[in-house]
Amino acid sequence: MIKLVQFLQRSELGQLVWQARKEFMWVGIFSCVYNLLLITPTLYMLQVFDRVMLSRSEVTLIVLTLLVLAGLMLSSFADWIRTRVLVRTTLRFDQQLNTRVLKACFDSRRKGTEEKAQMVFNDLTSMRQLISGQSFFTIFDIPWTPVYLAVLFMMHPVLGWTGLVFMVLFGILAYLSNKWTEAPFEQAMEAAQVANTYVGAKLKNSEIVESLGMLSNLRTRWLRLYLGHLKIHTHSQENMHKVQMLSKLVRQCQQSVVLSVGAYLVIQGELSSGAMVASNMLMSNALRPIDMLVSSWKMFMQAKTAYLRVEKMLAENPLQANPSQPSDLKGPMQWHNLGTTVPGRAEPILQGLNAVFNEGQVIAIAGHSGAGKSTLLRCILGISQGVTGQVRLNGQDMTHMKREALGGQVGYMPQDIELMDGSIADNIARFGEVNSEAVIEAAQKVGIHQMILRMPRGYDTAIGEAGGFLSGGQRQRLALARAIYGNPQLLVLDEPNANMDEQGTTALVTTLNLMKSTGALIFMVAHDRNLLATADRLVVLAKGKMLHNEALNPEPALLPVV
Repeated sequence: MIKLVQFLQRSELGQLVWQARKEFMWVGIFSCVYNLLLITPTLYMLQVFDRVMLSRSEVTLIVLTLLVLAGLMLSSFADWIRTRVLVRTTLRFDQQLNTRVLKACFDSRRKGTEEKAQMVFNDLTSMRQLISGQSFFTIFDIPWTPVYLAVLFMMHPVLGWTGLVFMVLFGILAYLSNKWTEAPFEQAMEAAQVANTYVGAKLKNSEIVESLGMLSNLRTRWLRLYLGHLKIHTHSQENMHKVQMLSKLVRQCQQSVVLSVGAYLVIQGELSSGAMVASNMLMSNALRPIDMLVSSWKMFMQAKTAYLRVEKMLAENPLQANPSQPSDLKGPMQWHNLGTTVPGRAEPILQGLNAVFNEGQVIAIAGHSGAGKSTLLRCILGISQGVTGQVRLNGQDMTHMKREALGGQVGYMPQDIELMDGSIADNIARFGEVNSEAVIEAAQKVGIHQMILRMPRGYDTAIGEAGGFLSGGQRQRLALARAIYGNPQLLVLDEPNANMDEQGTTALVTTLNLMKSTGALIFMVAHDRNLLATADRLVVLAKGKMLHNEALNPEPALLPVV
């Protein structure tokens, strides 16, 4: 018991399970009532065959029947109560965990482990189905198996030893089920995830696959992964069917053997006819939990794998420690020995960056590919991994503030534009409560208001509907409107005109000047002379280090050669 408590309290997920210990205690209490009342039919058989059949008393038969019916009703009520408690416990457990898991999945995705993030919500379903299902009651019913066995020994030692033999046989089947199926099942799950993730990644690039005729080659690779999964899965299923077949055979033999042993004892005059019938029922009650454990072993293995995967996900993506509520971000930004590293890479991506920037400035960031420009933008936002040093805005550390409260004061447009399922207004409003005036204002600033009005349903047009006729530049301008929604104090743009035409770039320059006039601090990765004309300072990176941090003239010169 102590080891179980230590196991649960070692992790965040285990602590959530430990918080439900009172509910599990009540389930255990009602399981006691349920299992005690399961003996009622056994006692009824004893009395009917050994007393009523001899006395031929109708009154006794009626009273016994009423008593057994009352016992069965009370047993069903106890079973219903414990089921209801577990269902409500799993609902509360899911409500406590789903938001935390969602946050961990997003953090995991940012680290590049998308396939793990996709599996965790299925893992929650696996755990919930086990705990709220009948198989979970096996844990509470198995301790009663020795009690039933003791009653069999009291009826006759031979019955007790017979029951013990079958109990050992079911125990062996449970062990074989674990040994034969656990490892192949986990391997099959991993292989299936690899194959599904491979297909999912290729579906995202369906146009490239189709246009370059890559489908046949990709199908060959996917088929190799899929057949590997199928082979492991088939092996796992064969082992599981072997165990289930043996379990079914032992169960059928148990009924006949126990009845035969009882009949032999009756012939020898060592047992009554009622005890013979009752012992068969009692034996079934004793072996039922073990039989259930064997038949539902696969579900237990799924839940175990799911639990460990969720536990690992939460451990690898802990909650932010004591985040602070951000105040007004309008003010200077300081970089204090800023750097960042990634596991498996000897050289840091960024190192030793020190600088101060004032509000109302546009800072252009330049450098060759791989210099760390995009990583620097993520460090500025406080969302990069492995950050060393500090980024402070108006005296506040960007990595230690509540993201939900911080998000309204920050605008970000990454290099890869991702518009989410929903309406255009939802996307611009960041899927919060839509402020129509603010949405239209943001769209007008980036010059897409008229374009949106020409769409089938205007601002209510779903992105799925609009995606077919939105160009790369239009998508980028829509993402820019999302970034400046609410007039944020910090605006971070990664090559904001990469897909824009001259008209779009002109609208972008106008937007930058408008945001600058409101006192916003703007960082952007840019090489275009039109954008550089709006910049107040130029930061040039090379091999993770800052080569230049200087004010720009009204007519910017060519970028330094690095």
